[in-house]
Amino acid sequence: MNKIFLVVTVITLLALSCALPFGDGVLLKDDFSKPDSGWSSFNTDNASAQYANGDYAIKVLRETWFSWGNAGERDLSNVHIEVTAKNFGKSDDVVCGILCAYQDKNHYYYLGIDWAGSYTIARLNGDARDAEVFLTNNNRWARSDDIPRKAASYRLSADCGNGALTLYVDGKQIAS
Repeated sequence: MNKIFLVVTVITLLALSCALPFGDGVLLKDDFSKPDSGWSSFNTDNASAQYANGDYAIKVLRETWFSWGNAGERDLSNVHIEVTAKNFGKSDDVVCGILCAYQDKNHYYYLGIDWAGSYTIARLNGDARDAEVFLTNNNRWARSDDIPRKAASYRLSADCGNGALTLYVDGKQIAS
């Protein structure tokens, strides 16, 4: 499946964040109004990540390229992550998601959707070609009627920890 990975508006919290919790138990909250709030910024031939008009935007310039931004260097476990994903591009072949248990660029879990209504939960464990394993749907992406097609935005949530991964879209549990 060739997809353009366009990840926009805090798509990948990576379960890395700030150390100080907010009064409501939230460990990291960001509206992206301040470009110095700590998210990584970069610009390469393949992708870029930057603050833009109150969003944190990741733009992918190469087909089948996967890119993300980091919120810091704190390792968290047993977390619930919520983000809003928007497609500011013209392509409908877009994938977005949340990374959990991020150790490095070759070791993490991915909970994601595409704009056509498909989803997956996957694990990357190394840099070999067979290091990516889809943990749902017999090692494949699958469609869900609970994921609206080509929505203006999606509210993605993930529970990561206690030996389980759960993906939610717009408040509905999609896979675990």
